[in-house]
Formats: sequence, structure tokens, C-alpha cells
Amino acid sequence: MASPGHQCERHPTDVHDSARSGGSGGPRVPGGPACPVHSPTSAEDKKRNGLRKGLTLRRDYVKISVPESKASRLPSEWWKTVLAFAYAAFNLVLTTVMITVVHERVPAKDSSPPLPDKFFDYIDRVNWAFTVTEVNGMLLVGIWSIQWLFHRYRAIVGRRFFFLIGTLYLYRCITMYITTLPVPGMHMTCAPKLYGDSQAKLQRVLQLISGAGLSINGSHIMCGDFLYSGHTVMLTLTYLFIKEYSPRSFWWYHLLCWLLAAVGSVCILVAHEHYSVDVVVAYFITTRLFYWYHTMTNVQVRALRCSANGYLTHTWWNPIFNFLERNVQTQVPCSFCWPVTWPPACLKNPCKKYTMVQSAREE
Repeated sequence: MASPGHQCERHPTDVHDSARSGGSGGPRVPGGPACPVHSPTSAEDKKRNGLRKGLTLRRDYVKISVPESKASRLPSEWWKTVLAFAYAAFNLVLTTVMITVVHERVPAKDSSPPLPDKFFDYIDRVNWAFTVTEVNGMLLVGIWSIQWLFHRYRAIVGRRFFFLIGTLYLYRCITMYITTLPVPGMHMTCAPKLYGDSQAKLQRVLQLISGAGLSINGSHIMCGDFLYSGHTVMLTLTYLFIKEYSPRSFWWYHLLCWLLAAVGSVCILVAHEHYSVDVVVAYFITTRLFYWYHTMTNVQVRALRCSANGYLTHTWWNPIFNFLERNVQTQVPCSFCWPVTWPPACLKNPCKKYTMVQSAREE
């Protein structure tokens, strides 16, 4: 018979036997009473099990937010793209009208010789250089048109391009109207002035439009549209859009387009078709407007659009920007597909870092 002070010790074999029997009861010492052990019904275990259940219940009520589909966050809204295209077309036509007006004010070469230009002092004129500029420009426009056509979100990208090109040419109308520079070289042959012949002026406007304002087509025979360079605008803007909306891994593609744009811009000066300040101002205005606009499309600064301290919103075109970008709730990814809906299926090529403006935030 066990003494009152006897303490039961659990033998390893008894533990296994207890586990095999379903864990009911405690182990027995030969010749002694059942050893009292902690069972699931003890007060301490009840408290512990209750705590576990409480935590489990709390975990069951955790709300998991399901993100919206990318299609609903990037609506096409083609009607806005059509409006942006109309805005760009209007300003391009206005530019041709302004060139015709400014042409009548260009001073004669005899009375107002070309202004001194440091680049012209060191680099002699090359006759065929401006042809290289226009060929490079047509290549970049063609490359960008194909890339834009295959972009999955071409409606959003298209209205951004149309708005920026329209705004840049609107600025160009203002600068070349308020300051008319003399011809940059004595080699330039300008068409005769028409003075009050409105019908002949209209024919010149139509001639400029039909030839896309290119000298290689023989449509640009007027002078006065020097400040700032429209060729530099097209070269720079198409390159920026090509790089912005293509995968970062296509470095060879970006390098090729950069060379086309850079060589084309330099050849403008080599041909003595524009003053150096015309090219510099065109590059500066184009890049600043492009970076400004795409910074404002960043999700991070979206809250600044309605903020009093959002200096990015202090532009005259901010209401137009809000109209065009109001429903674009995320960044436009590098995703491409066939421009028509027939097979093969769309091919996706997402880019984690596709924009210079957003790369720092993503890293």
C-alpha cells in the first residue's frame, strides 16, 4: 500500500500506453492508485484553449481586400483619345497658318543678315544634312506608330502623345509669332511674300499640310518658323515615348532610337537650318513638358492634384490633364497585343521598371 507521501512518477512506457489508449486516464504505478495528471478538462487548459479559440475567431474576421481588375483601373475611353487627336490636329493646322503669317514679316537678308551663332562659327554647312534630319524623323515617327499600334493600352498612351504634341506646337505658334528672327544662313531661299493675297496664303497653308511641313517633299518653302525647331520637337518627343512605353530590357532598341534622334538634331545645326538656340529651346521645352506630365500621372502624386501645396498642378493645362487622366488609377504597364482581336492571343511582356519617373519609387 502506497504511503501518503508517495509521488507518482511517469514511466516512459506508461506514456506510450496512455497515448495508445486514447489519452484517457493517467498512468498507473504497479500496486498504487492512478496518478493524477493534467487533463484537457483542467482549469489551466480550459483557459489556454479558450485563448486559442479567441485568436482563431479573430483571425477568421480579418478582412482581405481584393484588388480591382487592371482593366477597370485602366479604361480605354477612346472618345477622350479622339478629342486629344482633334486638339493636336487643330494646333498643327494653326502652326501652318502662323508660319504663313510670320513669313510675311521675315526681314530681307540684305537688310537683316543672319545673327551670329557660335555653332556656325566652327561648323561649316553641309548641304545634305537636313535631309538626314527629316529621314530620321520619319523613321522615328514610323517606329513609334507601330509600337503604339501594338500597345495594349494604346488609347491612354495615344491621348497622352496627342495632348503633348498639340501643346508643344501651340507654344511654338506663340514663340515664333512674338519674335521673328532673320534667316540663319544666306543659303536659304524664301518664297516671295504675298502681302494681302488671302487666297494664295490659303494655298500655301494647304501645301504645308499636304507635305507634312517637310522640305524633302518640297512643301516647306517659307521662312520665319525658327524659334523654336519643330523638327527637334518631333525627334525628341517620339524618342521619349518610344523609351517610356517599351521594356527596359530593350536597351539596344532605345540606343538605336536615341542615335536617330541625336543625329537628326545635330544635323539641323550642321545644315544651318536653325539657330542653336532654336534646337536648345525645343529640346528643353519638350523634355520638361514630357517629364512634368508623366510625373503627374504617377500614382504617388495623385493626391497632390487636389492639394493646395501641389505645385505640379499650377499649370494652365491642369484641368485638361484631370479630364484625360481622371479614371486612370494605376501606371500603364508594358503590355502588348495584336491590334485586332483575331488569334493569336495577346502577348504580354510586363515591365517592372518601365519609366524614369517611377523607377525610384519601385526600387
